[in-house]
Amino acid sequence: MFDMLTGILIFLMTLLGSIGAIFLKLASRCGLIALIKNKFLYLGGLFYFLSAILNIYLLKIMEYSIVLPIASLTYVWTLLLASKFLNEKITYNKIAGIVFISLGIIFIFII
Repeated sequence: MFDMLTGILIFLMTLLGSIGAIFLKLASRCGLIALIKNKFLYLGGLFYFLSAILNIYLLKIMEYSIVLPIASLTYVWTLLLASKFLNEKITYNKIAGIVFISLGIIFIFII
């Protein structure tokens, strides 16, 4: 298993990745030329970069077969953030997907 610090790093890695994706979605609303000047593009890249650094560190201290499935928590945060900041609807199918992701992570730690 892992200690509390590792759990916090996993949480941050997945959350930062989700925040990065939200910023990149916001950046995608403009044309290519305007994209180069769009602050959301750079914020999204920064958050993705920070998430990647944490991912690399976690891969150093944990097994790949554990880190990669846990990284799917990014989809959970993305659903919540997209609902809050992009006004996307949370549907029953999306909830079912989140339940399956959560169950998969739980099974990894039980087995």
